Amino acid sequence: MKKVALTSQARKAFRGSSRGFTLVEVLITIALIGAIGVAFFSFMSAATSALIHADERTIAESLARSQLEFVKNQGYEEAQIGGEATYDKITPIPYGYTIGSFNHDDEPVEDIVGVPWDSGNSTAVYQDNGLQRIKLVIKHSDEVVITMEGYKR
Repeated sequence: MKKVALTSQARKAFRGSSRGFTLVEVLITIALIGAIGVAFFSFMSAATSALIHADERTIAESLARSQLEFVKNQGYEEAQIGGEATYDKITPIPYGYTIGSFNHDDEPVEDIVGVPWDSGNSTAVYQDNGLQRIKLVIKHSDEVVITMEGYKR
């Protein structure tokens, strides 16, 4: 069997005299990796939260647009003097979302109502003149996500 000649560096490595990492170097490396990890996961958490919020808003806007179109396609309901006309809601509504509107006094209600409207003065009127404002409010988990306004003739 032939003997293998080792260089002086290899001999030092096998003898245990090679230079290794000190405890301080290892601790600094662990701290840096930890700080980078915390920053990365914080960024991911914020990005996920923003994505969820954007998704809720997109769904709410789509619901509002669909509801307005649904109301516009229904027959015109003439409002009683001092009252509002009531229209049907779209179905189904995604879980956690609610659709409502605003009444003659600009207070939120659960029904979809058309308020007689004077476009010249941009105000509600008590006698129906052939134009109604439909002001919708879309909520998700009882928090207002979006309001949208449209008109029906």
